[in-house]
Order: sequence, then C-alpha cells, then structure tokens
Amino acid sequence: MSYEIGANLSLRASGCDSKLDVPHSTAHKVRAGLAFIMKMMIWGIVMLICGILAIALPWASGIGVVIVVGWLLLLGAVSHLFLAFHTHSVGGVLWQILLALIYGAAGVFMLMNPLAGLVTLTLVLAVFLLIEAALETALYFQLRRAVNAGWVLFDAIVTLILAILIWSQWPSSALWFIGTLVGISLIFSGISRITLAAAMGRRG
Repeated sequence: MSYEIGANLSLRASGCDSKLDVPHSTAHKVRAGLAFIMKMMIWGIVMLICGILAIALPWASGIGVVIVVGWLLLLGAVSHLFLAFHTHSVGGVLWQILLALIYGAAGVFMLMNPLAGLVTLTLVLAVFLLIEAALETALYFQLRRAVNAGWVLFDAIVTLILAILIWSQWPSSALWFIGTLVGISLIFSGISRITLAAAMGRRG
C-alpha cells in the first residue's frame, strides 16, 4: 500500500515538473525571439544613422571607406602570411604568399593614394551592390509571405539602380558619388530591417 502511494506521488511530481518545463521552454523561445527582433531593430537604426552621415559628408565618407578597405586588405595580407607558415605543401605556401603580396600591395595603394583608391573602389562598389541586390531579392522570396516583406524587394531594386548609376557616372563623379550611394543604400537597408522587425514584433 505504501509502495503504491509513493509511486503515485512520484508520478504526480514528475507530471508537475513536466508541466512546469513547458511554460519555461515557451518563455525561453519568446525571449530569444524578442532578442532577435531587438538586434534587427538596432542594426537597422545603426544603418540608417550611418547612411544619413554618409550623405551629409560624401567626401569624408568616401575617403573613410577607402582607408577602412586599405587596412582590411593589410590585415588580409597578414592573415595569408600566417597561413603560409601553417601550410604543409609547397604549392600552398607559394599561393598564400602570392595572395599576401597582392593584398598587401592593394592595401598600401589604398592608404597611400586614397583618391585613386576611391576611383578604383567605385568599380568594386558597383560589383558589391549588384551582389547585394541579388541577395536581397533571394531574401524577399524567402520572406514574401511576411508582413512588409515588400520593403526587402524595394531595397533590392534601389540597390540595383545604384549599381547601374555607378557604372554610368564612373569615374568623374567618384569623389562624391560613392559616399552618397553608400549612404542611400544604408538608409534603405536600415528602413527595410526596421519595418521588418516592427512587423515581427507586432505578430509576436
């Protein structure tokens, strides 16, 4: 008799624990969803602010982009040299050293000649915007059933137009055009993410 009572109490206790685990798991998923929405909202606001600053100061933003890219290329050169010392094949070592030289030369060129680097980077930006437009279009087809998903497609169309404008105006307007285009792209990217996060928050 005492054994049956103890078994029943144990089953009831385990049942209560399983019932308590369900709300705890649900609360964890809700917190994770809210954290994701908040991160998307913050990222959209940051992109929006950076876009406004880039349009207000196109010359400074263009030179700033060149300097950042130059340092990134130098860091890439250092990383390839590091990989060269950890590669066991002769061909791999030579390939890593060659990449390090190319990255290093491009980085030094950008930092020593920011104006020429700005003109060169304009073409690179056009390619980047084309890739971004393709990725935004693919993202739209994944989110087309979500509320305000059309903003993502609108962002893709605007980015594609910006890429075409770069090709048509290069190289005469590279000194101010690149900063303005980057700012516009950042603004629309920020708006699309803010509206998408707001829609997800209302649905949640």
